[in-house]
Amino acid sequence: MKKQEPNFTDRLGDAAKAKKALLEKARADRPANDPKYAERQAARVVAEVARQARLAERKAANKAEKALKAEKRATEEAARVAAKKAKQEAREAEAAEKAALEVARQAALKAERDRKYAARKARKSR
Repeated sequence: MKKQEPNFTDRLGDAAKAKKALLEKARADRPANDPKYAERQAARVVAEVARQARLAERKAANKAEKALKAEKRATEEAARVAAKKAKQEAREAEAAEKAALEVARQAALKAERDRKYAARKARKSR
């Protein structure tokens, strides 16, 4: 007997059988068929929830830290402005004091001139 060469239809049939065998093997090897699959999936879900909780906690901590830093900067800025204002007021008070001393000195000099002038007039009129 002579061995017959496979024709196109035979090859199509063989390919279909091979695909069917691969599909059945894949279905048999599916992870869902594994008894521990559900446990692993549940553990993954728990780990993801814990990861999300830690992430949310870190974000909240970062927000709180940023708010604290902003508050600290605002407090430092307010203190700096208050110190600057106090310095300016001190300079103004010092300038006002100098001006008052100058006015008093000028008044004293004028009084001295007026006294000398009056003394001179008094000497002339005698």
